[in-house]
Amino acid sequence: MPTAHPAAGRREWIGLAVLALPTLLLALDLSVLYLALPSLSADLGADSTQQLWITDAYGFLIAGFLVTMGTLGDRVGRRRLLLIGAGAFAVVSVVAAYAPNPPLLIAARALLGVAGATLMPSTLALISNMFQIPAQRAVAVGVWMSCFMGGMAVGPVIGGVLLENFWWGSAFLLGVPVMAVLLVSAPLLLPEFRDPHPGRLDLASVALSLATILPVVYGLKELARHGWRPLPVLAIVIGLLVGVIFVRRQRRLPHPLLDVRLFANRTFTAALLLFLLNGVLMGGTFLLVSQWLQLVEGLTPLRAGLLLVPQAVAMIGATTVAPLLARRFRPGHVMAVGQLVTAAGFLLLTGAEGDHALVVVLVAFVVASAGIALPSALVTDLIVGSAPPERAGSAASLSETSGELGIALGVAVLGSVGAAVYRAELGPALPAGLPAEAAARARDGLAGAVTVAGELPGGVGGPLVDAARAAYTSGLVLTATAGVVLLLGLAVVAALAFRSVPPYAPVGAESAQPEEPAPTAAPH
Repeated sequence: MPTAHPAAGRREWIGLAVLALPTLLLALDLSVLYLALPSLSADLGADSTQQLWITDAYGFLIAGFLVTMGTLGDRVGRRRLLLIGAGAFAVVSVVAAYAPNPPLLIAARALLGVAGATLMPSTLALISNMFQIPAQRAVAVGVWMSCFMGGMAVGPVIGGVLLENFWWGSAFLLGVPVMAVLLVSAPLLLPEFRDPHPGRLDLASVALSLATILPVVYGLKELARHGWRPLPVLAIVIGLLVGVIFVRRQRRLPHPLLDVRLFANRTFTAALLLFLLNGVLMGGTFLLVSQWLQLVEGLTPLRAGLLLVPQAVAMIGATTVAPLLARRFRPGHVMAVGQLVTAAGFLLLTGAEGDHALVVVLVAFVVASAGIALPSALVTDLIVGSAPPERAGSAASLSETSGELGIALGVAVLGSVGAAVYRAELGPALPAGLPAEAAARARDGLAGAVTVAGELPGGVGGPLVDAARAAYTSGLVLTATAGVVLLLGLAVVAALAFRSVPPYAPVGAESAQPEEPAPTAAPH
């Protein structure tokens, strides 16, 4: 017989604040490291290759283990996995802060990635279990996403303050008190949920999932960093081929690592695809805009980070408003409007070549970010809400993996497009008499052109910088133009794919829903 889902009460909303802690921390950890990298590299004597691994080890491992950890939480208990991950994150943060050499720091960053992979799916899955009424769950997911965006916004500011007053290791120690609060409060405020019939963990599937995701992420990052080369393309192809084997194995297993039947739900699949494509657009555009601020406008990393704070504030506001709008209008319509607003921001971004370019770019990015946040909050809610309760961890891990891959793909593809336009525009505009070696370095990228220009006489260096900055801006404008076209298409997709999803009913007015198997709750 049908039954209405229970409304979340005071304990659940306080528990949401606890779940926001690791989300905030992971965002801080991502944004602070970029500021700390120069000082820690100088202190530890890290070469360029080691610097790349210090930066990338965390992202590689968190992306690789998201699927495994999301499903593991379904099996052992989401709260238990969250506590294990929080404890590991705190301990390894101390190791990273006091690492005496680059190899140990790289290893610590890798372990932080594994621990971080336990946190995001666990928090999102617990939210889906604690907030079973769609309207409340959408608000909770919006708060969860706002905390992540807030961490990204204040990360450069907090990092700047820490690095001006303490040593680079203080950036890693941020995680210790946050995780300590989580370890104390989570057992008191968070319920436990797990799949009542999980089956055993298939280690072969774990290996196949890592062999699928890690080569793809590696290949995308290398393409973004060095352009089209055989090795990263081969890595992506190998990852995709292993992915086919992984999916075929999941179809045969009685208790798969990843329940591919989730993709039979059209709402789930469409939401995942929309999340991926929005990640592509915003990941690539964020890279181009942040480099434009520093290399074209000549801003310091800290000042550029401060100027991007309004963008993060706009995203926080939009993720908060989106669930409220979805109570009055269909979520698909709200998402479509968000895509159109983002398209308007990208259209403004095409004016980056004119007068007052800095103001135009900043305003455009604020508008685009607010627009993209509207569908992002609702899409995440639809992904976890359309999965059965016992598969919430698996659904949450797919959501996070989709976002990670979308950002990596956006950086690779849009970065490559921008680089191709840069080289095409710069070639004819190179100053006469420029040495061949200097011209080659300038063609490699705007950063190389600026460095080379500083080594040349003003009569040559000045025109070279001007030409390189104009070429880079042309790449940004062309990418924004392509983004407008894609976003208009995504607006149509959102309106059509989610047309059957009704507006969220006000809390207390939900119609009875079909009874679902209750998740197994561990005794308190």
